[in-house]
Amino acid sequence: MSPEHVAIGMFGTLFVVLFLGHPLAFSLGAVAVLFGVIGWGGSPEVVFAMFANKTYGVMEEYVLVAVPLFIFMAQMLDTSGVAEKLFHTMHVLLGPIRGGLGLAVIFVCTVFAASTGVVGATEVAIGLLAAPNLLKRGYDIPMTAGCICAGGTLGILIPPSIMLVVYGGLTNISVGKLFAAAMVPGLLLSFLYMVYVAVRCGINPKMGPPLPLEERTYSLSQKIVMALTSLFPPVFLIGIVLGSIVGGVATTTEAAGLGAGGAMLLALAYGRLNWASVNEAAQSTLKITCMVMILFLGGNAFQSIFMGLGGGDAVSNLLLGLKVSPYVILFIMMGIVFFLGCFIDWLGILLIVVPVFAPVVDEIGFNTLWFGTLICVNLQMAFLTPPFGYSLFYLRGIAPPEMTMGLIYKGVVPFICLQWVGLILCIFFPEIVLWLPRAFFGE
Repeated sequence: MSPEHVAIGMFGTLFVVLFLGHPLAFSLGAVAVLFGVIGWGGSPEVVFAMFANKTYGVMEEYVLVAVPLFIFMAQMLDTSGVAEKLFHTMHVLLGPIRGGLGLAVIFVCTVFAASTGVVGATEVAIGLLAAPNLLKRGYDIPMTAGCICAGGTLGILIPPSIMLVVYGGLTNISVGKLFAAAMVPGLLLSFLYMVYVAVRCGINPKMGPPLPLEERTYSLSQKIVMALTSLFPPVFLIGIVLGSIVGGVATTTEAAGLGAGGAMLLALAYGRLNWASVNEAAQSTLKITCMVMILFLGGNAFQSIFMGLGGGDAVSNLLLGLKVSPYVILFIMMGIVFFLGCFIDWLGILLIVVPVFAPVVDEIGFNTLWFGTLICVNLQMAFLTPPFGYSLFYLRGIAPPEMTMGLIYKGVVPFICLQWVGLILCIFFPEIVLWLPRAFFGE
C-alpha cells in the first residue's frame, strides 16, 4: 500500500466511521488497528506493541498533569459564583448603553476564560445568567446567542488553556511560551467581538436596547465597590497562575495546582465551599479528564500508524510540491483545520494534523510558536462551526425554548467571520503573537 493510498484510506475511513455516529476516540483507535494490521502484513502484535509504547509515553508526559488541575479549577470557579457576581456588576456598569448587556457578556466571558481555560464551564455558567436577562430586555435572539457562544469559546484560547497545555505536550514547545503567545490574540478576538456588538447595536438599537431609566439605581460609589469586589478576585487568581508560569517561578503543573487551590479559596470566601460542591467538581473533573485522555490515546494510535506507514510524508510531499508561496501552503493548512473543525473535536484535530504539518512548517521555515498559536486560534472556530460545533449544543441545552438551533446558527456566523479576521491579522502581523513571548522570554 503506497503512502498516498494510506493517507486517503485512513482519513476516508475515519470520516465514514464518524458519520455513522461512533465516538471519536474509539474510531481513531479502530481505524489505526485496521490499517496497522493491513500495512504490516497482518501482524497485530506489532501494532499493539507500538500502541503500548505510545500509551506509556503519554503516561510519562508530566505537563499533562496540569489538565485535571485546570479542569478542577474551572469547576470550582463555576461553583464559587465568580461569574454570577461579575455579570451582575457589568450588567450595572454597561447596561445603560446600547448593546451594553452584550458587551457585558463578552467581557465576563473574557475574564472567566482567563480564569478557567474550559469552554463548557464558561459558556454554561454565563449562558444560564445571560440568556434569560438579555431576552427579557428585548435583545435580538441571534445576537444574544452569538455573544454567549463566541464569548464562551475564548476559554479555549486565553491562558490558562487546556488546549495550549495539550499542544505543548504534543510538540515539546514550552507551555509558558504558548500561554504568552496566545494572550494577545485572545484579547484581540474579544475586542473584535465587542466592537461588532457595539457597532451593530449602535446602528440598530432594537438589537440591543439600553436598560430603562428605572433600572439605573446604583450610585457611583456602589458601582466602584461592586467592580472591586467582583473583578479583583478572579484577576488576582489569573495573575498568580499566569505570573508564576511566565515569571519562571513555577512550572505549568505547579501553577495549575496553585490555581486549583486559589479557586477553592475563592469559593470559601464567597461562602460556596462545602463537601457537595467539592465532590461535584471532582466528579466532573474525573469525567472530563478521562474523555481527554481516551481521545489522546486514540489520536496517538491513529497518528502512529499514519506516520509509520508514510501517510505523513505523502501529505508533506504534496504540500511542499505545490511550488507556491509558503503563505499559500499556510492558508491551505488553515483551511484543512477549519474544515475538520466542522466535524471533529479540537483534540482529535490536534492529534491528527500536528504530526503531519510539523515537518512542513520546519521545511518552510515558519516560527513554530507562531504557527502553533495560529492553529489554536483556528481551532476556536471548531466550537462554533455547524453542524457539530460544541458551543452550539452547550447553549441549546440551557437556552430558553424560543432560542432555536436555527437562530443559534444564524447568530454565530458573524462571529466566525470575526475569528477569521483575527486569524488573518495574526498571520500578516506576526508580532501580535510573538511580541509578548519575546518580552518575557527573549528571542
